[in-house]
Amino acid sequence: MDTLTPALYDGTVRHARKRDLDYAFSHRIYLWLVDLDDMPRLPFWLRPFARFRSSDHIGDPDRTIRQNVDAYLAEHGVDLQGGQVLMLAHARVLGYVFNPISVYWCHRPDGELACVIAEVHNTYGGRHAYLLQTDERGRASAEKEFYVSPFLTIEGDYSMSLREPGERLGISVTLHQDGAPALVATLSGTRRPATAAEVLRTVARRPLITQRTSALIRRHGITLWLKRLPVVPRPSHHVKEGVTR
Repeated sequence: MDTLTPALYDGTVRHARKRDLDYAFSHRIYLWLVDLDDMPRLPFWLRPFARFRSSDHIGDPDRTIRQNVDAYLAEHGVDLQGGQVLMLAHARVLGYVFNPISVYWCHRPDGELACVIAEVHNTYGGRHAYLLQTDERGRASAEKEFYVSPFLTIEGDYSMSLREPGERLGISVTLHQDGAPALVATLSGTRRPATAAEVLRTVARRPLITQRTSALIRRHGITLWLKRLPVVPRPSHHVKEGVTR
């Protein structure tokens, strides 16, 4: 698939909790899609609203994001031989970023999709990467290995739909526990070219998007706590970046 980058996806995130308590919400967001070998070059006055740093993603903060992706893949026997890697994520806005999920589509030199990385972050500063082999429809599954929410145990399995975005973005992640869906999260949106004018319009329309994302996660957490949903203690041990084939 030929995907124009950099691009913005202006859209909606939806969550629907289905275990112990029915609780759903949706919020407007925007995300960036970038080629890790051709990062956005914006006017200096826009850069505080769209920065990408290695320290915000997997690997060594002293290397580039692309170098860290290649190193991560090499640890698991995957060599892209210089093929394109596209990343869907939030950018830093005024020095802050929080990415509940970042997705990397990793290609071979001929454009064939080799694998997908789904990198999950929690609000405690932890992150965990799942290496996925998707089918022709972008679907994959993975065992849950990482503490994300204080209202969900680590047990369970994810089923994901991670089709590479084109004009439209459509991603879904469903957590199954005890044979039934416990949580369904979706991202949908429409592509816009990441010109300086479009970035300015988007930032003005959805100001402080990463700060707002983090605040809303905490607000919904308080709501669930007030509804007396049981709190699952956070494990003391660290789970290494995971691999699912």
